[in-house]
Formats: sequence, C-alpha cells, structure tokens
Amino acid sequence: MDVRHLEHFLGIVDHGGFARAAEALHIAQPSLSQAIRRLERELGVELFHRLGRGVRLTGAGEQLVGPARRAVRSLQAARDAARSSRELAVGTVDVCAMPSPGIEPLTTLTEMLRAHHPGLDLRASAAFTPQEVVASVSGGETEVGLLGAAGRPATADLGVIPFAPQPLVLISPPGTAGAESGVVGREDLAGIDVVISPRGSLMRQLVDDALADGNDIRVVAEVSHRTSLLPLVLAGVGHSVMPSSWTRMARLAGCTVRTIEPTTALQVHLVHRRGDLTAASAAFVTLAEELSRTEREQPQDPAAERQDATPDSATPGCATSDSAARESTT
Repeated sequence: MDVRHLEHFLGIVDHGGFARAAEALHIAQPSLSQAIRRLERELGVELFHRLGRGVRLTGAGEQLVGPARRAVRSLQAARDAARSSRELAVGTVDVCAMPSPGIEPLTTLTEMLRAHHPGLDLRASAAFTPQEVVASVSGGETEVGLLGAAGRPATADLGVIPFAPQPLVLISPPGTAGAESGVVGREDLAGIDVVISPRGSLMRQLVDDALADGNDIRVVAEVSHRTSLLPLVLAGVGHSVMPSSWTRMARLAGCTVRTIEPTTALQVHLVHRRGDLTAASAAFVTLAEELSRTEREQPQDPAAERQDATPDSATPGCATSDSAARESTT
C-alpha cells in the first residue's frame, strides 16, 4: 500500500472534500480522485459516499481513519529518525491542548523548545475535555496532549507526565473592593455574580458546591469558550473562577485575582504515545519531563516567576499582594 494514498485519504477527511484537500495537498483534483479510487480497489471497499460536491465517510472509511493516522505518523517517525544526524534541524510537534494547560505549561514548554531546538515548530489544536485530548493522541491526530482534570485522567496506554497543580482563583473586575488580602474564602463568594464554564468543568463544580452550601451566587453567563470569560470580567459583567494559569494575563488586563480557600486545584498532565514518536515530539516530551522534575524540586514554577516579575505599575487596577502571587501559582 502506498502511504501517499493514506495521506490523500486523510487530507480529504481533514479538509471536508476533494477540492479543498487537493488545494491543501498541492495536487490536481483528478489525480487525487484517481489515488482514492486505487486505494479503494486495493482495499476492496468504498471509503466515501460521493454526494454531489460533498463527500461523507462510509463505515469502512470511518474504520480506516485511526489506522491511517497511525501509519502516517509511523512513517514520519521513520523519516525523522533518518534525519537524526541533523540534530533536529527541522520538524513539527503536533499538540492537542485544553484551554488552561494551553496557557501553562504550554507557554513554558514552547519557550524551552525554541531555546533548545530553534529549528522545530509547534502546531497546537484545541480540545475542551480530557477525553478529547486522549482521543486525539490515541487516534494519531496528534502525538502529544495537555489536559487538566480534577484528578489523574483515564489515559489508556499513553505515557503520562504530571505538572504542578493549578489552584483555582477568583478573577474579579478592576477596582473590586476588599481584594487587598489576595485571599477569599468560599463563604465569601455569597452575593456575587459569576460568569462561568458549563457544568462538567472543575471551575463550575466549585461554584455549584458553593451554591449547594447555601451561598447566594448568581450565574449571569454560562460560556463554553473559556477565552470569553476574561473579557466578560473586564466588562464588569461578573466575577469568574479560573485556574491560576490565567493569573498573569488577568492582572495584566487590570483584573484583581484572589486565591480561593480551601484550595481546589486543576491537575495538569501531558499525555503522549509511548512508541513511534517523531523526533520532534520525542524532544518535546523530553523537555516536558525536565520541566516536571524542576517543578517537583522547586516550590515555584517558571510561570510563577514571570508573574512575580511583573511590576505593579504594569497592571493598573490590580490587587497584587505577595501572598496572592505565591499561592495563585503553586
């Protein structure tokens, strides 16, 4: 079987049709159609239902997607291994990341990648649940994933690297009164308006637990896209509960940030395939192991150091006590 035919097949799957796939793969559409016909004849099944200008995977086509991705990844790993003497001069790391791990540790890991292997680049796709990240890596769509959960997630046979937990913090509109201490108790959440993620997230769980304890909290906006929460807080719509990886960005924007006690923390992990990693992804995993060791040996991670180094004058409207800076980035 010609692996190029599998690459063509996946191109059609990823781009939603022959025309867009041909453009992305830089081949003529008739040549792409012929390649798929040859693959179908070789396999003895039809892979796509042709629906006018569109296509839809057949049952056999759906079954082929995972093995095809793994085969293409394995070939890329072989190619990269052959290039190893070039000391990782070229290569791409494909990462799937949830929103908060997509801030940290992804930022620090990308900095480390650029410092150690400037010829490598990184391509990150988005996911919103641990299950989506695991499926992306297990299915071969990506080789590395960054996820956050209340505990250690189910990761099948993937390798797992833990990072420092991210305590949940309360992010409030600029100028919020009473934020000088840098700490807020759960009982103090009573009477506030919040903008929050839908049910199922750790942040929403904390708010729901506070509601169950009798606190009068009003959910004024429920937003699936976590990147929308900070703008809503800045607009004064309400407060939000977020992992501490958002602390630096929130303070730079002008928000106040307080640690919530007792502490609830997002557990952050990197997951990766155990074998057949491309050389670029193997290098990324090695850097992740190094960062994980550093976090275990030092109470404060590189992200926290960057936050503490931000002068108060650069964050107008922020309440930035020393205790909050330390506790919100544990």
